[in-house]
Amino acid sequence: MRVLGILVLLVSIAEAISVCQRRKVVRSFNVRRNASSLTTPLQVGNGNFAFGADVTGLQTFQPYGTLSTWGWHNFSLPTTANQTSVDDFTGLQWWTHGRLVPYAQPNPAQSDISTWLIQNPQRINLGNIGFTFGRPNVTESDLQQKEQVLDMWTGKISSSFVYNGSAVGVETWAAPDSDTVAIAIESDLLKSGLGLFLDFPYPDRNKFNAPFVGVWNATDQHSTALDRTSSNSATIKHTLGQTTYVVTLLWEGEGAISGPAKGTHRYVFTAATNKLHFTASFAPTLQPEAATFGAIVQASRDWWRSYWSSGAFIDLSAVKSANATELQRRIILSQYLLAVNSASSNPPQESGLVNNGWYGKFHLEMNLWNSLPFARWGHFPLLWRSLPNMYNRFLHSSFERAHTQGYSGARWGKMTDPTGRSAPGEINSLLIWQQAHPMYFAEMVYRSYPNSTTLSQWDDILTATADFMASYAFFNASTGVYDLGPPMYPVSENTPPNATINPTFELAYWRFGLDVAIRWKTRQSLPVPEQWTTVRDNLAALPVVDGTYPVYEGIPDMWTDSKTTNDHPAMAGIFGLLPPPSSGPALDTKALRKTADKIKQHWALEESYGWDFSMLAMNSLRLGDAEQAVEYLLHPIFAFDDTGYPVGGSRVPTPYFPNAASLLLATAMMAGGWDGDEGKHFPRGWVVDVEGFMPAL
Repeated sequence: MRVLGILVLLVSIAEAISVCQRRKVVRSFNVRRNASSLTTPLQVGNGNFAFGADVTGLQTFQPYGTLSTWGWHNFSLPTTANQTSVDDFTGLQWWTHGRLVPYAQPNPAQSDISTWLIQNPQRINLGNIGFTFGRPNVTESDLQQKEQVLDMWTGKISSSFVYNGSAVGVETWAAPDSDTVAIAIESDLLKSGLGLFLDFPYPDRNKFNAPFVGVWNATDQHSTALDRTSSNSATIKHTLGQTTYVVTLLWEGEGAISGPAKGTHRYVFTAATNKLHFTASFAPTLQPEAATFGAIVQASRDWWRSYWSSGAFIDLSAVKSANATELQRRIILSQYLLAVNSASSNPPQESGLVNNGWYGKFHLEMNLWNSLPFARWGHFPLLWRSLPNMYNRFLHSSFERAHTQGYSGARWGKMTDPTGRSAPGEINSLLIWQQAHPMYFAEMVYRSYPNSTTLSQWDDILTATADFMASYAFFNASTGVYDLGPPMYPVSENTPPNATINPTFELAYWRFGLDVAIRWKTRQSLPVPEQWTTVRDNLAALPVVDGTYPVYEGIPDMWTDSKTTNDHPAMAGIFGLLPPPSSGPALDTKALRKTADKIKQHWALEESYGWDFSMLAMNSLRLGDAEQAVEYLLHPIFAFDDTGYPVGGSRVPTPYFPNAASLLLATAMMAGGWDGDEGKHFPRGWVVDVEGFMPAL
């Protein structure tokens, strides 16, 4: 018993050392600023709620977003004749293998309802909180000695500045389990003019609403109402058409709130103390209780310590290399930002909870990049917030989408709102690579939880998905194989849809998905639908052009036309994101290497904006070139700003979180390897400590 006790003690000491080292690494990359960013805030949040702050720790000079999972708004439906209901929308029909198939695409004869369906609903900015200074027209340049630190180990932003010779200290926290921001302010100025404002914007109709969300001059189109519920609390109800929500305010000590000022939705809070603890809780309905400042602080400390102490970890601190230090910075900051922005009960939005790219909607083809890191880094409770529940919620609409088009099973949408409705669009309706994502998620969950619960949770989803995949593949009587497309868009979204047939990545992913679905039934001793096996075993072979894998079968001028060597080089994903096929022909290793070389030589990576670099890095790892993998992950176009936000570039807003998520997938592969080649795969000479990684598929 004494020996057992000593072993337990030694394990506890080892774990304590591990936590201590993790804390040291995390805090070495705490973000420090001395001025507000014009594009990216510092954030506190919990995955379903985030508060973006400028250099004051609030939203004083930069009206960054306070965004949530539940905060959505619909503008009124159009009143054009025959376009007054979403049911009036018919979309367009395309010839598809000898029959007309309806697709949810903007119809010129129904332009009003088409536009409405694209723009609605849109995510709303719940409100801004900032400082008032007792006089108008104060700017950030009026503040001196501005300093700000984001402590990722506790989830706290500490801000300080001097105004009119007096110091102001601010702490900003977010509750881990509610949509609440908690603020501590210490300053003598609180007794002589320094106060807080709360302001509420109206939604707008911009597709890329970055970096700010909402408009502030449409005050007559929405309403707010203040209720002073006690000497230390108040509520503000915000009504925007059919959308309403409530902000519950709590404070400690003497304080008063007034407003709104005439012609605005701005309220002002003033205190009669030099120390203020203040919380603002946002919710769709009035909540019976709101957490106190102290409770939120303790909960945040506990949650973030648990987050960083659990799951997998990479420690590059012993590597004396600027590349290793920058890679470590990106890894740590990406982990923090994904927990704040992507650990949602809905699929993450590509701009997270920072701004409203794509009206705040989420793209199901990006869900794999955005959510899979939670599985790969051992944070399954964050993955389970949305999966598999999201697929179950969207199953009905996906069955309906497939049925309307004459297919079996469930066809998953693309640009989607919380109801599962996919926004009209040519690419939205013709993209297919999101279909096999459930198989990838399910297989990763089963890898860590190989039990009957996992099998039953995903079985209906995989069955419906595989039924569609088998139904969608078209039997080509002249070749004797099953084709994918046309019409369709591949991953790159830039090829002619009526000419795109048998794209390389989609063919490989189709086989992978059907393999998993068949394996899933076998694990449960259930019969495998014959059509699944028939389609899988007779899928068209991966196309080959001049000893390389092209974008799609029959593509003209694959490596000589600049139109074909831009956007996403998805063919790299067949040996990067995907494992080697477990059925059918093996991949051609020479073709894989030649394709990788051609991409490096000819692809327009300077025009890329996304996760291409991580996918190329994973492909490089499987091909045995860790140095090239790091080079891709540190490519100048694959940029991350001072706070770790992945830069979107000219084509999409900043931040573009698939970049951060894909970086974590690539580095997880570096740390854990993959089936058949487990273990670390870092550049030669790098001494790296890792723990907690399962091999990739």
